[in-house]
Amino acid sequence: MEAAKAYFDGIAFIPSSPVNAKKNQTAIVTILDDSDNEEKEKKIKPYTRFIGSLSQESCDEISAALLDTQEVDADGGVKQTTG
Repeated sequence: MEAAKAYFDGIAFIPSSPVNAKKNQTAIVTILDDSDNEEKEKKIKPYTRFIGSLSQESCDEISAALLDTQEVDADGGVKQTTG
């Protein structure tokens, strides 16, 4: 027994990968309900609330906060402080 994924083109089922079957071999076809896939796609992922862009004001505020965490070392180079 072999399982294969396929799509229906309106006339026949077309396998999406090679199938090891003889011509006119009996097969069982299960039609999957597309609404299950649509429902899964509609569900909001928990991380989506973090997706977006910053306003210029927010970006400037974060940049200023990062500058506050820097200090100049003895050689005049800038290094990050660690807490």
